[in-house]
Amino acid sequence: MSELLAFSNVVSGYGDARILHDVDLTIRDGERVAILGRNGVGKTTIVNTFLGVARLSSGEVRLAGERHSPIRHFIAARRGIALVPQGRRIIPTLTVRENLTIGGAPGRNKPWTLDRVFDLFPILRERANTPGTALSGGQQQMLAIGRALMSNPSLLVLDEPSEGLAPVIIDELAVVLRQLADAGTALLLIEQHFGLVHRVAERYYVLSKGTIVEQGHLAGISMESLKKHVAV
Repeated sequence: MSELLAFSNVVSGYGDARILHDVDLTIRDGERVAILGRNGVGKTTIVNTFLGVARLSSGEVRLAGERHSPIRHFIAARRGIALVPQGRRIIPTLTVRENLTIGGAPGRNKPWTLDRVFDLFPILRERANTPGTALSGGQQQMLAIGRALMSNPSLLVLDEPSEGLAPVIIDELAVVLRQLADAGTALLLIEQHFGLVHRVAERYYVLSKGTIVEQGHLAGISMESLKKHVAV
C-alpha cells in the first residue's frame, strides 16, 4: 500500500510553544486509522502540522510519499488529503450547493461529483438552495463531508466529527464512513467517541501530552479496553 501521510520524529507547535514531541505515525492507501486522546493533548495540532498552520520545528512530514519542509497550506490538498474540520466551518453566506461546489479541486478528476454527493446524502439535494447554516447539526456534518469529498481525496481526515451530534446521527455517520472506506477512501479519524472509532477504524494511535503513547489494531479490543488506553 502506498503511503498517504507520515510523521517521523515530528516536533511542532505555535510560536515558541512545542505541542507535539517526536510523533511517528503513518496512514497508507485504504487504511482506517483513529487518533485518540483527551482534549488539549495535541490531536488537532497533528492536523495543523500537515496543513502548515502549526510550525514544524524538527522531524519529517511526508504527504503522498514526498517530504515537505516548509509545509504550505495548499500542499495537502494537492496531494489528495481533504479535511472535515472540527466545528464543520460551513460558510453561512453560501447555499448548500455553493458550499459543496467550492470544495472541488481542479485537476483531480475522480468519481466524486455534485450528483454523487447528493446520492450519498439525499437531504442535501432536497435542500440544495438552502443556506448551509440553516441545516441541522447532522446535516451540516453531511455537508462538511460532502464538501471534502468534492476534492476527490485519497485520504479523508475528520477532526471530531461526532461533536454535538445525537447518537442516532453518529450511527448514521459510522455507516457513511464505512461506505467511503469500502469505496477505497482512506480515513483518519480524530475522535473521542469510542463507539464511532470502534465501528469505523482498524488501527489506532493514542496521543497524550503531545506524544504517541499507545498504538495498535482494534480487532479484538473492547470499547472498555479502548477507554483504558486513553485514560493515560
